[in-house]
Amino acid sequence: MIEVHDLHKTFKAKTGPVRAVDGVSFSARDGEITGLLGPNGAGKTTTQRMLYTLMRPERGWVKVDGIDVAKDPEAVRRRLGVLPDARGVYKRLTARENIAYFGRLHGMDEASIARRSEALIEALGMREEANRQTEGFSQGQRTKTAIARALVHDPKNVILDEPTNGLDVMTTRAMREFLHRLRAEGRCVIFSSHIMQEVAALCDRIVVIAKGHVVAQGTPDELRAQTGESNLEDAFVRAIGSEEGLSA
Repeated sequence: MIEVHDLHKTFKAKTGPVRAVDGVSFSARDGEITGLLGPNGAGKTTTQRMLYTLMRPERGWVKVDGIDVAKDPEAVRRRLGVLPDARGVYKRLTARENIAYFGRLHGMDEASIARRSEALIEALGMREEANRQTEGFSQGQRTKTAIARALVHDPKNVILDEPTNGLDVMTTRAMREFLHRLRAEGRCVIFSSHIMQEVAALCDRIVVIAKGHVVAQGTPDELRAQTGESNLEDAFVRAIGSEEGLSA
């Protein structure tokens, strides 16, 4: 489980300080997919970076399985699998070697790395490309490799920043099936996307962020009820629009 309370983060700019995250709070439960939604610049990526210890909040806290990120970041990293917004792979290594390298970084023994690599290669449908150098891989193949290496240490909590961005239809379908599998295994999954159909099909709960604030959260049905809209995309636009109106 991932708990987020009153996160704040400000960046310096030529025009003055920019509040990228301004009081974000939510919980992501085990055995559920929690969607993070918001327009570009809403604060989603900055929030995620604070969750996986890449940035420190100025105020507020994050707990992963009850462990405070600020107090024990190393323990938190062992419990997290992360697909960040930047997900390059080592081009001179094969997909399998990329996965194994990350396993060694996590201190895994070779037998465990081999066993876990095989399970991920099978689950992600990577059998054909597993032993090829990743140079020349399609975007879908690179993404699957990046996900496999993020999960090699078998983390209970998974953060995926737009995992289907730029993928073709068949690879997107396979990725959705994989996300359902992670949920069925009882993992806590945080998933960001701009594609409303994916959010509706995948997410148990949704957190909508705009201008650094949480403007709505709940199940898809609850969001539709809160906004008075029957369509989830319309509900999202209504929630964002209310924030724009408050900020105008």
